[in-house]
Amino acid sequence: PFCRVTPPATNEEGEAKKMKRVEANDPVALDEVGKKHYHDKNYSASFEYWKRAIKGEGPGAVGAHAHLAKLYEHGLGGAEKDEKKELYHLEVAAIAGHPGARCSLANYEGRHGNEDRAVKHLIIAVKQGSSDAINKLQKLYTQGMIKKKGFAACLRVYQKAVEATKSPQRELAAKSIAQGLHPWDRVPNQGQSQTQRQ
Repeated sequence: PFCRVTPPATNEEGEAKKMKRVEANDPVALDEVGKKHYHDKNYSASFEYWKRAIKGEGPGAVGAHAHLAKLYEHGLGGAEKDEKKELYHLEVAAIAGHPGARCSLANYEGRHGNEDRAVKHLIIAVKQGSSDAINKLQKLYTQGMIKKKGFAACLRVYQKAVEATKSPQRELAAKSIAQGLHPWDRVPNQGQSQTQRQ
């Protein structure tokens, strides 16, 4: 949900709202339910939710493309192992701005001997604030595969991207995730007593 939407008062209310969004074919909700099934190792259910999510637009559809690529890479949940479909979904997600898909494309290019293309994908992911990409570039720098000047420029770009994403709403979401809650679940205010939270 958008930051301006009042979070649900209880986890049950949050779950009901999410399922209502799933029924309306909201790609974000479909992607979230697909991820839950994936983590529960119910790959066929995640495959079905992600196939529905990519029919929509926006972040949920983009994430679903990236997640479907994993299923096609490993042949899970009704998705037969298919490198062409894996790459298709990674490319769609990467073009739409998914940094994880960019890093996966970099891995693919690196495995196939296309180091220059791999580095280009990582640089794009760094511009999107991907810590995974900057860590991979740092490893390449220590191996002497990229120059100090180039790595320093990437580091500055990464730091700028991270600074640009800071906000009180993101900090609250990070706090709720650290507590094991979904971002849409309520995080009790520090000043509330236990009875006020319930």
